[in-house]
Amino acid sequence: MGKGLIPADGEIWRVRRRAIVPALHQKYVAAMINLFGEATERLCQKLDAAASDGEDVEMESLFSRLTLDIIGKALFNYDFDSLTNDTGIVEAVYTVLREAEDRSVAPIPVWEIPIWKDISPRQRKVATALKLINTTLDDLIAICKRMVDEEELQFHEEYMNEQDPSILHFLLASGDDVSSKQLRDDLMTMLIAGHETSAAVLTWTFYLLSTEPSVMSKLQEEADSVLGDRCPTIEDVKKLKYATRVINESLRLYPQPPVLIRRSLEDDRLGDYSIKRNEDIFICIWNLHRSPKQWDDADKFKPERWPLDGPNPNETNQNFRYLPFGGGPRKCVGDMFATYETVVALAMLVRRFNFQMALGAPEVKMTTGATIHTTEGLKMTVTRRIKPPIVPTLEMPTFEVDTSVGASKGDSLVGKKGEVSSAHCR
Repeated sequence: MGKGLIPADGEIWRVRRRAIVPALHQKYVAAMINLFGEATERLCQKLDAAASDGEDVEMESLFSRLTLDIIGKALFNYDFDSLTNDTGIVEAVYTVLREAEDRSVAPIPVWEIPIWKDISPRQRKVATALKLINTTLDDLIAICKRMVDEEELQFHEEYMNEQDPSILHFLLASGDDVSSKQLRDDLMTMLIAGHETSAAVLTWTFYLLSTEPSVMSKLQEEADSVLGDRCPTIEDVKKLKYATRVINESLRLYPQPPVLIRRSLEDDRLGDYSIKRNEDIFICIWNLHRSPKQWDDADKFKPERWPLDGPNPNETNQNFRYLPFGGGPRKCVGDMFATYETVVALAMLVRRFNFQMALGAPEVKMTTGATIHTTEGLKMTVTRRIKPPIVPTLEMPTFEVDTSVGASKGDSLVGKKGEVSSAHCR
């Protein structure tokens, strides 16, 4: 990730943060709703085929491909199309993603040993993958620069190019004067941070839903009511309150990432512990989010703990006991993007399908790294939902009275008990 937003320190971080945050403005996030819907529709088509064939599906890998397709278009207007195709660039991205996570938890940085880079087959593969990705990003940056140069640009705080609403286009249009290397670092950082995390959130959300059928039923009722058979709009997403609470609760139980790291700038003290300058402090979000001192039924999946008419839970209104996106100056810049992305995918999927753990599926266990993965995948049986038929409303027949037979013009047709009289009706 070089000196992208997450690993950058000091002045570089401040400059890059100020440049990137404005790109995620409300208009951009609203435009992304269509992208979320289109990508999820492609996943629905894939699941529809599996349901027809009676095949079980491994949902974790599908969620990973869904979020890769979304983040590629959102960041630099590149369609990985990984839900339909396995191309060299898709394989390269996954090679780099796996390496990034492995390095984040490795006790010894063996990849920094000069000779090891040349003799290790794995490191040679990583270097080849990185070269392909960097070349692709360089090409995309060059194409985007030409587009910006050719358009009649009137930049403003909610600027967005309709043909290319990507963050890369915003940064170049804003006059962000940085090298292609810095742009690459920023894009790579956001690709890594914005891909695996959202895929993990969806994976654990569907696992949790498989354990609580009543929550799934309530979720499907809301999706039917709000969406009908449409792709969501920004207004629909705001109405999907229960779906949002399901995501909130999933993030409490399975925070992505499960650990935050902060570095002490000066000597300090934290409770009974003295902290030296430049020491790293690991904050275990997993423990905080499951602490019985902070939560009732701390280990129970209860979306109802978040009132539908209350504010969306965040670090501030939860007194820093809830930190799915971190907190403070280095809080995740994509919190709204990620929330809307997962809510749209969740609502569209449960509206179309029923999900349950596949017969004989391996027990779902955790493997933790930069995010929390399942150990052997999330194998599920997916079936199309059979919605109850719509019963037409029966209307009472309309009677015309033949006043020439048995009744005069002013006679009543209703007797004392509410019965129609013997007047002839046709």
